[in-house]
Amino acid sequence: MVKLNKIYTRTGDDGTTALVAGPRRPKHDLRVESYGTVDETNSVIGIVRLHTTNMVELDAMLFRIQNDLFDLGADLATPDTGEALSYEPLRIIETQVTRLEHEIDALNADLSPLKSFVLPGGTAAAAYLHLARTVSRRAERQMVELAGIEGEAVSPAALKYINRLSDFLFVAARFANNTANSGTSDILWVPGQNR
Repeated sequence: MVKLNKIYTRTGDDGTTALVAGPRRPKHDLRVESYGTVDETNSVIGIVRLHTTNMVELDAMLFRIQNDLFDLGADLATPDTGEALSYEPLRIIETQVTRLEHEIDALNADLSPLKSFVLPGGTAAAAYLHLARTVSRRAERQMVELAGIEGEAVSPAALKYINRLSDFLFVAARFANNTANSGTSDILWVPGQNR
């Protein structure tokens, strides 16, 4: 279990931060950017949850995702260098990806098929879910870039998870807009409407 007694350490005053394992890295390092953007996604989901208290099933899913995102941050902050560690590092696993897929299917089951792209908006929950989706896509782009750098490792399960997450958030936004409690439906893109 994590124990935080003192919040500031002054060790980052030089513009570096410590990973869970390995040498200190600059705060603008792509690995630090990646798990920082995962944390940003988590924060936006925290805002979403202010608007999902009447959607118990969705809110429970989002709560699980928030916990998973801390797991993902720990995974990214503990790069696999091939060196033996004195502990087993926390990693995203396939069952977390599979759970997201099942939850996507459950939320999508009663939604009508799309005939156009969806504009972010509708209910407050849906608008913030779209914001979380775009932030998670940024995290995914950073993680994919990181995985492409020689000597940097990102687990396949972590990449799958962040990819599924944006899909989940999109479907969750549609669910929030179409739930009986909201009375609002998706806002569809009309190509060239304002020409």
